[in-house]
Amino acid sequence: MKKIVIAFTMLFFLSANSIFSQNSDKKGFALLELYTSEGCSSCPPADELLGRIQNEYRDKNVYILAYHVDYWDKQGWKDIFSNADFTKRQYDYAQFMGKEPIYTPQVIINGKTDYIGSQETSLRNGIKSALSKPLSTGLNLEVNQNANSLSVNYNVEGTSKNSRLLIAVVQKEAKSNVKRGENAHRVLSHYQIVRNLQSVDLNKAKKGTASIHLPKNYNAQDFEIIGFVQDMNSGAILGVKKV
Repeated sequence: MKKIVIAFTMLFFLSANSIFSQNSDKKGFALLELYTSEGCSSCPPADELLGRIQNEYRDKNVYILAYHVDYWDKQGWKDIFSNADFTKRQYDYAQFMGKEPIYTPQVIINGKTDYIGSQETSLRNGIKSALSKPLSTGLNLEVNQNANSLSVNYNVEGTSKNSRLLIAVVQKEAKSNVKRGENAHRVLSHYQIVRNLQSVDLNKAKKGTASIHLPKNYNAQDFEIIGFVQDMNSGAILGVKKV
């Protein structure tokens, strides 16, 4: 009789564990996309705030991507992390949300709502709201490095039509000595810097392998890969995964 009780207890424990794991995967998430620039004097407080949030929510379903836009580059200082593709992405969001003109520092949460990146209370309320909504799309990623590229095996479940998988190569931290422009003579700290963003069309296949180009200074300790699924009709982020 004792053996039967022990066996039943172990079976219950394993079943409960499985249910808990499944429910954990369904929990809400918050993907914060910061649009920033070394040439913008209003941006350093936002960069610092996102750095604190990143550290605070490190083990939770909160993910941060910092895109350095290029439209400040003509104001006396060229941001070493700036990329015209990131400016285009911000303009795309302006169309999705019907909000123009674009600005820095702007934070967009889950592709739906924007915030001034330095306004901490509003941003934290936005994170809380996003985390309260259940996950609708499943995403699994496996990464293998091959010389100067990564092979990313992906599997997506529950996507809408016209969805895309975006894979970001993210540098966790960096400092920059700014010599000119609005932040002249300041050493700026940056966090979760997007160095490369690659898009994968999911209309043909929800499962496959993507080859991702890596920056020259890439290493597994100082970088991470964040993948997310986006509805290209509305801009909404449907699911996210970090590896």
